[in-house]
Amino acid sequence: MKKEDKRRVVEDLHAAWTESTVGIVAEYRGLTVSQMSELRRKLHEANVSMQVVKNTLARRAAEGTGFKAANELFTGPVAIAYGSEPVGMAKAISDFAKKHKALEIKGGVLDGKAVDASGIMALANLPSREVLLAKMLGSMQSPISGFVRTLNEIPGSFVRVLAAIRDQKA
Repeated sequence: MKKEDKRRVVEDLHAAWTESTVGIVAEYRGLTVSQMSELRRKLHEANVSMQVVKNTLARRAAEGTGFKAANELFTGPVAIAYGSEPVGMAKAISDFAKKHKALEIKGGVLDGKAVDASGIMALANLPSREVLLAKMLGSMQSPISGFVRTLNEIPGSFVRVLAAIRDQKA
């Protein structure tokens, strides 16, 4: 690789990692080209980018970003996935790693802090963002809907009392 190409790769990675909030480092030794393509496709569906780059270039690109915390993970043949959706990324990679034992999750970075492989797996077990938002909305609506039912019950009970009095007099 020419020096100019290396510089361009480092600049591109640095720019992408500056915007990313989460990254996962995995060792891909033993995966076939078709399996790597499948992994890239699954990550693309989750709006995640993945790149295989030399470790020295990855360390240079990590300078000044939150990915600096993952410097010790840049050893051996590693693939680095990065993006801004931590749960979706962790789910996609962990699901792929369960099917293909050759992919080994080494760890990652979440908001500038190092996370080990078990932390990535715990992140993958969380519900998706949409499910969490739906649960939060349901929790917020529950007291409001109970209050509305209580307010609606007052005129309803008044009408039932009037109907009972009418039936009693008739």
